Amino acid sequence: MTKPLLHIEKLVKRFGGLTATDNADLSVKEGKIHAIIGPNGAGKTTLIAQISGAMPSDSGRITFSGHDVTKMPMDERARLGLVRSYQITSIFGRLSVLDNIALAIQAIEGSSFRFWSSARSEKERYEKAQAVAQRVGLSTRLNHLAQALSHGEQRQLEVGLALASRPKILLFDEPMAGMGPDETERMVRLLDSLRGETTVVLVEHDMDAVFKLADTISVLVFGKVIASGNAQEIKDNPSVKVAYLGDDFQHLNQSQVTP
Repeated sequence: MTKPLLHIEKLVKRFGGLTATDNADLSVKEGKIHAIIGPNGAGKTTLIAQISGAMPSDSGRITFSGHDVTKMPMDERARLGLVRSYQITSIFGRLSVLDNIALAIQAIEGSSFRFWSSARSEKERYEKAQAVAQRVGLSTRLNHLAQALSHGEQRQLEVGLALASRPKILLFDEPMAGMGPDETERMVRLLDSLRGETTVVLVEHDMDAVFKLADTISVLVFGKVIASGNAQEIKDNPSVKVAYLGDDFQHLNQSQVTP
């Protein structure tokens, strides 16, 4: 049996008397899109922060690509290929789309701002940046300032910045938040196009998007993963039905299972 790319065992995070993640277990297969859903306050964002290294865990273990990264800082995890795309867009607004991506590539490859720096290396970097921009649907916005982009385009740029780091796995926390229907559809197509190219872990409230995208869905309730499976298995799971009593579960049932 193939080992998961990311494996989480009994992960715990407490804030005083509040337990945000409570012995959470999760396994993510390489090349797949794995969604994490759950009611508000379930601990989803905390779990993503623990996986990325933005927040230390009180106990438990995180294994990524054969490495125990439980106590590893965020930048070291990123160098291994474990990359988080933030819920609040983090871009340089006064720089162009192309410059934003080129800087992200430079951060991975190392600075060439030296007296005898190679003009060819700079040209190659910007050629790579153009390719990334095209990959995320921003090839017509190369010279636009990032702050002038629409909200959806800024999120596309954020995906580009993450892809520039050549990740093995990308962590997304509500990438469709604040988007209109057209922007959401573009983001769904973009994330779907990453399938097989990189592994994706996705926290998202938009159930339509989740069921279009996810190969596997895990349900987090009160910090515990109560169920994992494909779309139909999650819809049919009695524990999930209890967790989503009311309008949320009604919408869960009405969502499309297949793209």
